Amino acid sequence: MAFSGAGHPRLIICAYFLSLVLTVAHCNDIFLKWYVAVDRTITPVYADQPVITINGKFPGPLINATTDDVVHVNVFNDIDEPLLFTWNGIEQRLNSWEDGVSGTNCAIQPKMNWTYVFQIKDQIGSFSYFPSINFQKAAGGFGPLRVNNRIIISVPFPKPEAEFDLLIGDWYRRSYKEVRSQMDNDDWAYHNFPDWMLINGKGSYMHRNTKRHASFTVTQGNTYRFRISNVGTAWSFNFRIQNHRMVLVETEGSYTNQISLDSLDVHVGQSYSVLVTADQNQSDYYIVASPKMSNATSNSSLVGVAVLRYDNSTDHASGPLPSGPDPFDLQFSLNQAKSIKWNLTTGAARPNPQGSFNVTNVTLSQNFILRGSIAEINGAPYYAVNNVSYLTPDTPLKLADHLANGTGVYQLDQFPVNSSIINPVRGVFVATGIHKGWIEIVFKNDLDFIDSWHFDGFGFFVVGFGDGEWTPELRSTYNTYDPVVRSTVQVYPGGWTAVYAYLDNPGMWNLRSQLLKNWYLGQELYLRVYDADPDPAKELPPPQNLLLCGNFQPPPSPPHIEPPPPPPPPSKSGGALSKQLAWFHIFVIFVVTTLFIYQQ
Repeated sequence: MAFSGAGHPRLIICAYFLSLVLTVAHCNDIFLKWYVAVDRTITPVYADQPVITINGKFPGPLINATTDDVVHVNVFNDIDEPLLFTWNGIEQRLNSWEDGVSGTNCAIQPKMNWTYVFQIKDQIGSFSYFPSINFQKAAGGFGPLRVNNRIIISVPFPKPEAEFDLLIGDWYRRSYKEVRSQMDNDDWAYHNFPDWMLINGKGSYMHRNTKRHASFTVTQGNTYRFRISNVGTAWSFNFRIQNHRMVLVETEGSYTNQISLDSLDVHVGQSYSVLVTADQNQSDYYIVASPKMSNATSNSSLVGVAVLRYDNSTDHASGPLPSGPDPFDLQFSLNQAKSIKWNLTTGAARPNPQGSFNVTNVTLSQNFILRGSIAEINGAPYYAVNNVSYLTPDTPLKLADHLANGTGVYQLDQFPVNSSIINPVRGVFVATGIHKGWIEIVFKNDLDFIDSWHFDGFGFFVVGFGDGEWTPELRSTYNTYDPVVRSTVQVYPGGWTAVYAYLDNPGMWNLRSQLLKNWYLGQELYLRVYDADPDPAKELPPPQNLLLCGNFQPPPSPPHIEPPPPPPPPSKSGGALSKQLAWFHIFVIFVVTTLFIYQQ
């Protein structure tokens, strides 16, 4: 049996959300049909390996939406294992049923299909999507997701001539299944990293084994918007364009103060928009993405190189690659991160300025201190949060919450959220998030590489960075005036990052490391933000096409009962006999009638 979203009425979604606003927003539908398959002929590098494609494309197709649109994505799973997609940075307002992670959704089984239906409510900006389970992101399946302003909302910069999506990320030379199978090995779990850096699914322009490279054509004098997303699994990278400066304007749904940059650090799971003006001589220029905390040289496969091509250019890109900051200079990266601030004077998805809502005087309801680290449990390598490595249950948490109040699947608040237990364990880590309360989350990184944390369902205010241990006194160093709002933030080795979030979005929400090995091996937890009010305007009910699994298996199909066979058609001889009897009856009636008339 195949499942689809036909029974999930879009009008209900619009009605629920529009009831929350005073002005009527346009609520358009976007219908997409995705066939997700494995292709062995693409070979982004020289290795013969499976690549996950969507409608034959790698990277996947652009989702080009506008604020308040309702997106329908009918996913047909043509790979050989269960599949889920998550929409990185889309807040899924009041609707964690469509979030597409193991805690909210039953997986789409092979040869089945399921339709996601979600509204992109009160958001703008640059985002991405990707497979969320089974280490599949290491094989592709990712793509760009744009959310454009409604016409009535002004954009804080002139309209660019065109926009380009740059999906940049690291890539293993081995099959994702082979890498996944090695995760019980310490070297692979803790030390081995991907081998390549791809730009839009293509290898480096400089490397001898690259069959195809990415290029972007511009016209001299025009300005272009580059939407850059780190869709990799492990490496942060520094992005730069030869002889061209960039103006940072947006990140993950927030317009930033516009700052001019020679290069930009982009961490795993993050997205940015920069404006680039084609103000150089007509030629070809290098576009470079080089890994942080790596000694990769200019001709290494780990340095991604594409080409910026002027449309009348006759010259190839030449000379040395543009130099970036020392990849081990984390102070440069930290200073740049602190310089990225919210534009308080511009509107975003709404007409009112972003700065009309700030965190200068908020009252905190909760404080989480979440320490990411490695953990050896029963001789096997894992990653952990506060020494708890997440154990994915067979039943999605949201499904168990709805049908059984979590019974038999998880125990709420079983593990501490501001300290680490002594001995590492595996467990289903679910914590309470106080509905409509302000939460302070301090991410602590005990690892020796740059970590990256993401919070589904929310944008958070990035208020502080620091080294060593965090203490409450360090709140005095926070920027609460104009901290940028985003959904993914980096945490430097041995350091901490502090964020504030307003938990006004009820649901079951994933809080995770964006580094794929860390996530796959347990560095995640869930926040249950609960509102007891059954009003569907407070949280949407489960979709009508809800999948069941785990403790709540779908009901068996009714037994197939063979219908009784139809009566056999009359034989030819039987038909002739019937006709003879009919004529005999007519003859008898005629004779009787004639005799009766004669006697009268």
